[in-house]
Amino acid sequence: MDRRFLTVLGVSLVFALVISSIFYQMTARSGTPKKAEQTETRDVVLAARPLGVGVTVKPADIKLTKVPASAFPKGAFSKPEEVIDRPVISPILLEEPVLEGRLAARGSGLGLAPIIPVGMRAVSVRVNDVSGVAGFVLPGMRVDVLVTGRPPEANDNFTSTCLQNILVLSAGTTIQADGRGQAIQAPTVTLLATPDQAEILTLANSEGHIQLVLRNGSDQTVEKTKGIQVASLFGDRPHPKPEAKPQLRPIVNITPPPPPPPPPPDQVVVIRGTQKSVEVVASAHTGGAGR
Repeated sequence: MDRRFLTVLGVSLVFALVISSIFYQMTARSGTPKKAEQTETRDVVLAARPLGVGVTVKPADIKLTKVPASAFPKGAFSKPEEVIDRPVISPILLEEPVLEGRLAARGSGLGLAPIIPVGMRAVSVRVNDVSGVAGFVLPGMRVDVLVTGRPPEANDNFTSTCLQNILVLSAGTTIQADGRGQAIQAPTVTLLATPDQAEILTLANSEGHIQLVLRNGSDQTVEKTKGIQVASLFGDRPHPKPEAKPQLRPIVNITPPPPPPPPPPDQVVVIRGTQKSVEVVASAHTGGAGR
């Protein structure tokens, strides 16, 4: 056999073995599973049940879960003791992370107190189904306040808008809106006001009749109104003039009545035998006697 042919055949076999070995190693490396990357996690405090405004967080209201450190919510908590005994000022849903902005400071009060901003006041006014817009005044809505009454030295009732764009804190005993969007019976509505507005509301509720008017929450316009009187409701219609009463003229030169006539004189019948006569007896009225 030719030596040259054997040399070429040997080189080809060696080259084939080298190529096969390299290909095998590459295939073996690609088939080896990669080790799972280890991700850093952190504990986060979640709500174990829905938490409404005014609720004080208790240990049974929260739970811990782990989330990737990169997905940790901003303002969230990692330790339960950081949220326990703090009032809720914004509703928290089930399984929602408890955030700093939804809680008031520990010891800031219960109920409405934690959600009243510093410098503001909560004022409650009594309303009925009509003045309370048929019960559809819900927390978070904004209203205008109208007052109807009779000003001093006025002869007619007057209605004017005393306050505008006032936030409703609570309706009745409810300080958050009904989740089903249903009407809430609200004989008492609590409004958020400045100290000056609180004085106006108190006086209007005491001296007049209050009516709440709903407005769009995004409408921040303050309108200048003139108010209206009862007479203005009927336009410029002529009013009937009252009938003039006859005047009595004074009576002058009244003649006094004549004096009463004197009483008749006393008379005595005298009979002498067959003669009969009548004699007048002297009295104080006649001053003497006469026949």
